[in-house]
Amino acid sequence: MGHAGSSSLTIAARHIFDGADMRGPGSVRISQGRIESITFGEATARASIQLPADAILAPGFIDIQVNGGGGVLLNDQPTEAGVRRIVEAHRKAGTTGCLPTLITDRGEVIERLAAAAEASLKIPGVLGFHLEGPALNRSRKGIHPEAEIRVPARRDLAAIKSFGGRGRSMVTLAPECVPASMIDELIGAGLRIAAGHSDATAAEIGQAVDRGVSGVTHLFNAMSQLSARAPGLVGAALDDDRLFAGIICDGIHVDRAALRVAFRCKGRDRLMLVTDAMPLVGTNDRQFMLQGRPITLRENRLTGPDGTLAGAHLTMIEAVRNAVALLGIALVDALIMASRTPAAFLGLESELGRIAPGYRADLVAFNPNFEVVGTWIGGAGAMDDASEASQRG
Repeated sequence: MGHAGSSSLTIAARHIFDGADMRGPGSVRISQGRIESITFGEATARASIQLPADAILAPGFIDIQVNGGGGVLLNDQPTEAGVRRIVEAHRKAGTTGCLPTLITDRGEVIERLAAAAEASLKIPGVLGFHLEGPALNRSRKGIHPEAEIRVPARRDLAAIKSFGGRGRSMVTLAPECVPASMIDELIGAGLRIAAGHSDATAAEIGQAVDRGVSGVTHLFNAMSQLSARAPGLVGAALDDDRLFAGIICDGIHVDRAALRVAFRCKGRDRLMLVTDAMPLVGTNDRQFMLQGRPITLRENRLTGPDGTLAGAHLTMIEAVRNAVALLGIALVDALIMASRTPAAFLGLESELGRIAPGYRADLVAFNPNFEVVGTWIGGAGAMDDASEASQRG
């Protein structure tokens, strides 16, 4: 279902989630990549696209942590072509905006991605980049290569700071492992900062938030935990309403009771669904190499040779489905955590995450079995076919 090159189209659906409420039937008129109007009622005969009767039209999913997909790990292919493969694999699962994520690596890998960043931002669906590391705490390294974990020196810092002018990019770091002035410098460059892979105390996190740290990377995983007199990063994240928190809702990384606690504390306006996806998404492969180590997929669980979890085998539509099933929440809450909330974290809340006049026409349609039946980025459509994903409406 194309209309990829047309400057205007109308999508009719019986069920429309507008970013706040489930409504419908109605139709969404798109012109020059933006939503022109939404009309509710049955007068949809003139629509260019009539969605299946059971389909839900919703704001497209935004994934702020995606390491790979389509057989590509960003660290191995920090190029425009590599980014395109990752983005197209995730688009099939409803992701219309993402931050391709580079985990801790050598300086030249960061520089290669920096060199490709501007061209990569022109790929439909790329909102910016996520540098997860290298300034992490070795004691909470997870699968990151210990040898490359470091406080960035001047050359590293210059490459990292260049992402501040590349869309809405972010850096995950352990605040206790870097000088406070470095946090100021990164934020000053235009980057968003998330605490993660960190052993920080709650007090250290509070100081970092006062400096402008605004996110938490994969809540509960690879961080200081909550206990009675040492609330840690988990406690600080649950307690501080200023912090947005990503969470991996695959039923493996975080127990469902912990997921529900996080939802009760943070709510749909601060908790964000992320995939932390690896290259096997969108392939039939069972293994890939991560910085020289074999990572194996068994029963949806990705692990390294020593059993350490190595990212997730997850897509955004699966994360939405899991959130409804594991947290027992309403579908609208899961959809908000998949689009409106990450848009707000990225400072794009007036552009993305709602179906409203003036918003960008980044949309997903899916059925009650959580199968994606169509995506549109800037009004350019792809239905069961990613070949149109490279065209802009």
